[in-house]
Amino acid sequence: MGKLRHVALVVRNMEESARFYETVFDMKRAFEVKDVAVYLTDGVMNLAVLNYEKTNRPGAPTADGVRGTHHFGFRVTDLAASQQRIEALGGQYCFDLGDPQGMNFERKFRDPEGIIFDISEKGWYGALTEDEVPAAADANP
Repeated sequence: MGKLRHVALVVRNMEESARFYETVFDMKRAFEVKDVAVYLTDGVMNLAVLNYEKTNRPGAPTADGVRGTHHFGFRVTDLAASQQRIEALGGQYCFDLGDPQGMNFERKFRDPEGIIFDISEKGWYGALTEDEVPAAADANP
């Protein structure tokens, strides 16, 4: 079963937006791709703040020209089996992004409504696996 661990926002001012979430919600920078993305973490989830001009570039398979929530991602244990389930239920493969052997590798899809989401076996910088997430009892001493 997949676990939601990644949300991506397309913004006009990437650095200003990243600082906002860092300051307001005490998020930490987990990784950066110069002029493209800042990956923040709250210790469990990954929030990618994406450069509007880079994400919505002409000819990009998911260029939609809007700001805000662009896509979300689930960490899965078996990429191929998850893809089979997705496609059997009407999801459509879009493309792969990143190095399949590294962190942040995403296999992108559109759901039957056309909403973009991705799956990843290794996850995203700053996003924890289910066994790494503290239990509710452990979180509140």
